[in-house]
Amino acid sequence: MESVFRSIVLSVLFLASLTNCQEGILHISDGVTQREFCIVHNHSWTPLAQSLDAATQYPLVNLTSQLLCNSSGVTPVNGKAVVVMRGDCDFSQKALTAQELGATTLLIASNKTLVTPSANESEYTKATIPLALMRYRDFLEAQKVFTGDMEVRLYAPPQAKIDPSILVMLLIAVVTVALGGYWSGACERERLSSGHDDGGRGESKADSSEVSLYSPLKVVVLVLVMCGMLVLMYYFYKYLVYVIIVIFCLASANALFFCFDALLDIIGCGTVRFSVRSWNFSVRSIILASVCIVIAIIWGVYRNEDRWIWILQDILGIAFCLNFIRTFSLSNFKICVILLSLLLLYDVFFVFITPFFTKNGVSIMVQVALGPDASGEKMHGNMVEVPAEPQPPTEKLPVVMRVPRFSGLAQNLCGMQFSILGYGDIIVPGLLIAYCSRFDVLVNSRWKVYFISCCTAYLMGMIVTFAVMLLSGMGQPALLYLVPFTLITSAVVAGCRGEMRKFWTGTSYEVLDSSREPLLSEGRTERAIEGDKC
Repeated sequence: MESVFRSIVLSVLFLASLTNCQEGILHISDGVTQREFCIVHNHSWTPLAQSLDAATQYPLVNLTSQLLCNSSGVTPVNGKAVVVMRGDCDFSQKALTAQELGATTLLIASNKTLVTPSANESEYTKATIPLALMRYRDFLEAQKVFTGDMEVRLYAPPQAKIDPSILVMLLIAVVTVALGGYWSGACERERLSSGHDDGGRGESKADSSEVSLYSPLKVVVLVLVMCGMLVLMYYFYKYLVYVIIVIFCLASANALFFCFDALLDIIGCGTVRFSVRSWNFSVRSIILASVCIVIAIIWGVYRNEDRWIWILQDILGIAFCLNFIRTFSLSNFKICVILLSLLLLYDVFFVFITPFFTKNGVSIMVQVALGPDASGEKMHGNMVEVPAEPQPPTEKLPVVMRVPRFSGLAQNLCGMQFSILGYGDIIVPGLLIAYCSRFDVLVNSRWKVYFISCCTAYLMGMIVTFAVMLLSGMGQPALLYLVPFTLITSAVVAGCRGEMRKFWTGTSYEVLDSSREPLLSEGRTERAIEGDKC
């Protein structure tokens, strides 16, 4: 009974989240063949049926030789749909003329960008027939497909605000930060174990590629450099975008290699080694490197193929984030607080404040992340724009996870749309989660309480981020919610366990130029220190 009740509640929430969109579908058939094309309409002006079965079918009359600004010289078309060309007069005038001729539906073929039709409030009551814009090239294509009479139906399926792609994005983000944090903790455990075995020298494979951030001054400099790079990308996008693409290919291929290598180590896959002169080679490493390089090259070559390349971009992006979280460590909670707080201000400033200074009113962050043609972010309210002709691909920075929206057939006909999440929204909180994971190792936390609680806080922060985004109808700086959730949760856990001083001071990554003593000496465990006291 309880499961049935939950299903009903979820169904009600889903249906309540449906919204009428301004893109629709033009269904054309001749009794044998059928095709569907994109149309743009104004639901407030001329609402369409919500399904194909509910839509009324009308024979289509080709009047593309007419602009239909008046009815003179035009044969009446009683009970039929008509298609005319765009131009010379308002949409409302064309609609009124079509009504006068007895038309039941008006299609306006356009060679220009399709925009949501609009009219004065007084015109709404006068025009009673459905009106929609379609691409003129689509009509020419339909004429080639259908050589005989065409029957048309117009409908606009309601779009779910809570698209399943958001859930996929949430899963990607949470799994990535959790795996990255766990990997960092495993490297810490290996480092301590290896350091204990070699007499305290602390030399191990886990240390060789790690970078530690320990100085507040370096944190400030790092954030200032990020600000400068973002501004440079805004002004010199068309040049620097190719530099970033090349760097991403190299870095993601390298990261993917380490991820696959670690996975094969877990599986227990062996390797064969051989030597050429003084050089030692591993067969497994050569094969893995070749595969990773090929994947990165394929992405680089086909990076503008929206239909499928997002899969490779997400795979490379996940590997990049995982490897970054593993290799880039924060030495103590104080550094975590400083870095995450500054990046929170950075995110909010470049998303919410910069639109007041840019010429087109688009935030620098959105402009750089989505590219100069980020038209979807420039629209206001329910207004949409659909290009009438195929647009040349524009280069975009590979700095976001992309998942195509699963709902909204009309939207996919008009142009593939994606849910996106920046790498920074995964990496920045992921660094704190990695610190919590390493701290669990250092204090011998049996249940990994810091790691689990911080991952849970990240999940809650992401849910709040998506909820605010859906309610406000606009993109959100995710760090605005993720940083407070993760920092406060971590601090509360440390305070409740009476370990705040240790948590604040840091791990064994504290370096020599720090004014404080490290929490644990290099290569020694807490148990070893207790043995010294005895």
